[in-house]
Amino acid sequence: MRCVALLRGVNLGGNKKVPMAELKRIVEGLGFTDVRTLLNSGNVIFTARANAVRKAAARIQQAVLDELGVSSKVTVLTADELDEILEGNPHGGICDNPSRLLIAVFAEPDARAKAEALMARSWAPEVLAVGKRAAYLWCVNGISAGELGFAVDKALKTGVTARNLGTMTKLQEMARSGAERSG
Repeated sequence: MRCVALLRGVNLGGNKKVPMAELKRIVEGLGFTDVRTLLNSGNVIFTARANAVRKAAARIQQAVLDELGVSSKVTVLTADELDEILEGNPHGGICDNPSRLLIAVFAEPDARAKAEALMARSWAPEVLAVGKRAAYLWCVNGISAGELGFAVDKALKTGVTARNLGTMTKLQEMARSGAERSG
């Protein structure tokens, strides 16, 4: 079963530097196959047996801590779950720049409720929508230019991990085709 692992906050500075070649080696060492990485920010595509998917996030998270000394929340999605998240994007009609649409994937059970609580406020000109598995942040002036991204990060902390639409779409393509390699 094709899967995507998203590591929260790696390679963004500080002490969370994770070389993608090392991450690939670690994931392969756990017995996962067809391992590829995307960009330099903790995105890993791999194949796992169906019965191993549920425990993959915890295993990768622990192995990264054990082998690299880096603590990072790991979220694993199957290719089908990633498809569902992207199909659920309500901002398709207004998104004219994929780098400005942030998809915050829920990593903890209470994250969705916390994201829904943020809907009580108007974020104009930014727009927040909450789906079943993710929050969708349309940051019209850029991800770090407005308040919405910071508010979601502050409210949900490690309860989410976020990628822009361009990255999520590329991960989907790699999970589905397996043809492109970048790590």
